Formats: sequence, structure tokens, C-alpha cells
Amino acid sequence: MSKTKKFKTESQKLLHLMTHSIYTQKEIFLRELISNSSDAIDKRHYVSLTDEKVDSDTYEIWIEPNKEERTLTISDNGIGFTEEELIENLGTIAQSGSKQFLEKLEKEEVDIIGQFGVGFYSAFMVSDKVEVYTKSPYSKTGYKWSSNGESSYVIDEFDKNDVGTKIVLYLHEDDKENEEDYSTYLETYTIRSLVKKYSDYVRYPINIMVENGDDKESKLEKETLNQMIPIWKRQKSDIKDEEMNDFYKHQFGDYEEPLKVIHTKVEGLLTYTALLFIPKKPAYDFYSEKYEKGLQLYSKGVFIQDKNKDLIPDHFKFIKGLVDSADLSLNISRELLQQNRQVKMIASHLEKKIKSELENMLKNEREKYVEFYEAYKNNLKYGVYDQFGIHKETLKDLIMFKTSQSDDYITFKEYIDRKPESQKAIYYATGKSKQSILNLPQMDVMKENGSEVLLFTDEIDEFMIQILNNYDEIPFKSIQQGEADFVDDTKKEDLKTKEKEFKDVLKAIKKTLKDKVKDVKLTARLKDSPVCLVSGEGLSLEMEKILKSMPNQQEIKAERILEINPDHDLFKAIQSVYEKDSSKIDEYASLLYHQALLIEGLPIEDPTEFSNNLVKLMIDSSK
Repeated sequence: MSKTKKFKTESQKLLHLMTHSIYTQKEIFLRELISNSSDAIDKRHYVSLTDEKVDSDTYEIWIEPNKEERTLTISDNGIGFTEEELIENLGTIAQSGSKQFLEKLEKEEVDIIGQFGVGFYSAFMVSDKVEVYTKSPYSKTGYKWSSNGESSYVIDEFDKNDVGTKIVLYLHEDDKENEEDYSTYLETYTIRSLVKKYSDYVRYPINIMVENGDDKESKLEKETLNQMIPIWKRQKSDIKDEEMNDFYKHQFGDYEEPLKVIHTKVEGLLTYTALLFIPKKPAYDFYSEKYEKGLQLYSKGVFIQDKNKDLIPDHFKFIKGLVDSADLSLNISRELLQQNRQVKMIASHLEKKIKSELENMLKNEREKYVEFYEAYKNNLKYGVYDQFGIHKETLKDLIMFKTSQSDDYITFKEYIDRKPESQKAIYYATGKSKQSILNLPQMDVMKENGSEVLLFTDEIDEFMIQILNNYDEIPFKSIQQGEADFVDDTKKEDLKTKEKEFKDVLKAIKKTLKDKVKDVKLTARLKDSPVCLVSGEGLSLEMEKILKSMPNQQEIKAERILEINPDHDLFKAIQSVYEKDSSKIDEYASLLYHQALLIEGLPIEDPTEFSNNLVKLMIDSSK
């Protein structure tokens, strides 16, 4: 005898929301129904272990498309429903208080609710009518539940011997105007693709009958669509490198093997498995705004989300991989992750794990780490600089530089371990290349006293070092900026004497260059070079270049100091000229300044003036 029952008012509203608003992709319905079948089988298996009335079985899920009838059937041999359970679970949506649940949903405060079983109603996104044929081991007969998803549903008794549930979807007609092709869900290739995408790791076989052979001798054969056991849930010792590499290339669309695999399982207050990969090379758009970071997210083997951004920090955004956890709270459609404690905990664990693996690689697989570092160094450096250095303690020991004494990378700690105890700073210099830095006049004294200098050749380097400021309380010091505190005391005293001796010519040069430099002084930082340009504390000359190259930048200029080598023949010549004819000092001052600009790689401010002064000097010297 048929029993027609009406959905409660709030259930009708919720059903309308579910079929029109909650799910952003209609294809999700298949994932939801398969997940429900898997849950039903889980429950039957569990109950069979404790209740003699419930027997076990060879568990399977079947999908059956019927193009003639325009139906799609999903069936399982799980626990099934009694009549009361049909009314409770399918007749009242979100049965733990429909009205309260709806109110929360409308306020967008609803928590993730796998226990409510609302995923079943996603079937109405693609169906005009849904029929459920079911039998519970606790019922003498089977029951049929049917509804068009509007105001009511009907329950009938029917003869069914085997325990389980069959759901029949009567698909909508195709809507060409809105580009809705519902008949695609009857195609084997579509079903195969959706199972692979969302349900590949459901633990029970998902089967479909397919035709094999030619038209004359075609026959139906069973095809299992899913792998069932995810590679990340297998024992590490049982997974061959070739299997892992093949999985990575297929899963993440890379043609090269990963540089590093990180396979970790955490159990406790929060249980999850993570399988992470470091690609050998950055994606083609890695350093562009179009690049999307994120890890794939699974819950109990069911695919939930492709790129979850909250699970991986920006400084490790090169990581590809996935996380599978049964403890995650999902929203009503299992599509979006809520901002919750579990996600933050997993993200924190993963960050520490990645850092630990990189440190181990640096210590034990140096060549592999160098390969990694050359691919992703700028991203690590930016991570130090980003957000005012909030992550600098996490990343500082992963940063390396080449030096004036070696083509091999060294860490800050390694630099400190091999510097003289008397050296009170970590020296660095900036330039476009190693050779351009080694050619700097400021390198003269560093070469003479054997001091090692870190080579900063990437634009981000100086920005990063300003944020880092020091390493283990030892400050970073640019050899191109500020006072030359690396010069010994004897030279400093000698310099003071010479500055007094040549104060008049220095004053004259400074007067000529008053609009161009803050100061003109003698220096002990030069040996073979006649002159150099250094910046004061704050903005460096290299940073000035970088900032000026950026779009929409206002005029910005570093504080400039012209330093002259008092022991160079050029300065002696200028002193001699000044003593004979002080009026010529303007020409020599301009030449010195423009020479310093050229050495520093800065544009000459007045090329005509520089050229005229150079020509005049050449003519005068020939007389």
C-alpha cells in the first residue's frame, strides 16, 4: 500500500537551496551518491561483526546507465533502510533539526555536516524524479521511496530479497539554451572520468558493464572503475620509486620525475596522510600572479578539492601534493573547506615537515638541495621578506649564497663558522653577476685582507637582508654602504692624517658636487681603484636601481658619498692641478663623479658635460 507524505516546509526550502544554490557543479551528484553507498557498506560490515542477524557479503557498488529509459542507477549491497529510516533520513532533510539547520545555512554559519546525509538530494540537480529501492537486514520486506523533489514523496512496499539500496535517477531533458547536457551522464566515458576524478579511492569496487568486441560479437563485461587503495595509504616500503614517480606525473601533469617525495602519516588528536612532491622545475607561470598554489584534498579517499590554499604557506608554494583526512570538517556540499582548527593544525604540521625535509636534504644530499635551491631560491628569499619577516626564523637556515672565495653555495651558519673570530659582521656586496661584484672598487681591500663576501645577484636579496638584519646576532654589512669598519685601525689613523693634509681639495670637490653627493672623502676601502661611490645608511645604490626599474615609481635616490683613494696617482694628479690652477677643479670633480657612476653601473646624469670635460682633459694633457 502506497503512503504519500509531504516534506516539512523547512525541508522543502532546504531542498530548493540544495538543488539550485549549494552545489556549484552538477557533476558532484555522482560523488555524493557513491560516497553514500560506501558509507552504507561500511555500516553493514561493522554491524555484521557484532550482530548475528547481519551477514557479511562481497561488497560492491554498481553504476548502470540506460540511454533508452534515460536513467542512471547507482546500487550497493550496504546496510539498506527500514521504513522508519527512509522517513527519517530521506523524508526529513537534515534530520537533526531541519528548521534550525536551515536558519544556520541562510546565515552562512553552517558547519560541515557529513552526518546529515544531505548529499543524496544533489541527485535532484540532474533528475526530474528519483526512486530508491532498499532493504534492511532488520526489515521483512523491501521499500520503494520516490519523489520529484518538490513537495512530497511516496513509500511503497515491494519484494526484495537481497540487502542493499538501488537509486534510480530519471535525468532531466537536455537544455540546449542553457548549455545543460544531462545525457552526458549516461556516457561510459563521462562516468569513468567522474569516478576517476572524485571516487577513485573509495575502498569498494565501483563497477559498470561495458561492451567489448566488434559489432558482430560484442559482449558485456564488468569493468571496475576505481583503484580503491590510494598509493598514499600503502606502506612506504611497499611502494616502488617507479610507481610513485608515475603517480606524480599522472596526478599533477608533469613530464619529469619529482625532485623529492615527502610521504607522511600523522595519528593522534588529528589523523591525516600527506603525500607531497617537490617538482624539479617551477611551473612556467610559477612567478606570475596567475599561478595557483594549493594541495589536493581528500576525505576518506573521496576527492573534495583540487587546490586548497590554506594547507600550504606561500614560501612553500612550489609543493604539489595531497592531504587525506577523515577528521576534516566539510561544508554542506563537501566542496569548500571551512576556516577551522583542523586545517590550521595540518598546515602547521606540514610546514614543519617540509622545513625538516629540506634541512635534511641540505645536510645529507647537498647536490640535490643545490638543484632545488637554484630552482626555488627566490621564492624562499621572498618568504623571508614577506609580511615584514614573520617567517624569517623558519627560512633563514635554508638560504644560501655564493661568495667571493667560492663558486659553491654556503649558508649563513657556514659563513659564520669559517670567518675569523675578530670579524664582527657578515659582509655582502650586490651586483648583476659574480664578476661584476668582484670588479667593484670596494672589493679591493676585501681581497687584500682575505675577507669573504656574500654575493647578492638577485633583486630580492637586499630586500630580504634588510628584514633579516642579522644572523645569530651578527649583523649583515654591505661593503658598498656606510662606514668601512672592516679597515684596520692603523689605516684609519693614516686616513685621518691625509684628510687634514688634503682638506682644501676635498672641500673644493665637494663644493662642485654639492647637488650630487652628500659628502666627498678619502677612503681606505680602495687599493687599485681611484674612486668609488657608496651610499649612506638606509637605501643602497643597488636598491635605488631596482626601485627605479619598477613601474609607477616616484623619483627615489640613495644618499651618495664619493670616496677617493688618496694613494692613487689620479688623486695625486688632481692635487697637483689644484695647487697650480684651482679653477680647473670643477672639471676634475665632474670627471671623478661620472667615473664613479659608470663603475657603479648607474646612468651618467649629464653625458655632454662628461664628454666635454674628457675631451678638454685629453687636449690639455697633450700640450
